[in-house]
Amino acid sequence: MFKKLLPHMRVDTVYDIQLDELHKKGIRGIITDLDNTLVGARVPLATPELVKWLDDVRERGFKVVIVSNNNVTRVSKFAMPLNIPFIHAARKPANTSFRKGLKVLELKAEQTVVIGDQMLTDVLGGNRMGLYTILVAPIAPADEGIMTRVNRRIERIAKSSLGKSGLWNEGEKK
Repeated sequence: MFKKLLPHMRVDTVYDIQLDELHKKGIRGIITDLDNTLVGARVPLATPELVKWLDDVRERGFKVVIVSNNNVTRVSKFAMPLNIPFIHAARKPANTSFRKGLKVLELKAEQTVVIGDQMLTDVLGGNRMGLYTILVAPIAPADEGIMTRVNRRIERIAKSSLGKSGLWNEGEKK
């Protein structure tokens, strides 16, 4: 029942993603969430470490688009200084936002990865579209809004069920 919530990979942060390995797999594009994936939900701009990581991502030939459920003000203030295209009010896990992301990247699903901190939005939406999904640990869970907190409760139920099936080991990263 919860298999569509299983990411292809789990990491602590975006900095733990092996970009060279993704490139070898034919990945050329990154659809990334913003809040609690790239920075904490209340952090308005990219950190120096994130700017460096994004520069490295682009130097390796990856295209990037931010797909966020947040509003245009939040997402544009973050994305525009970095010169990263974005889709706001995305309504993830709806397919429309992921299709728009692929169109912006000018890539096919099999060439694209989704990076996000939520199983019910980022992973579910990416998996339904045939994208490679990477789940990161949320950066600042205490700063999350009410809907995200509801999603986290559902995630705990899903993880428990997946764990009983042998599909989720809380301590394991892959």
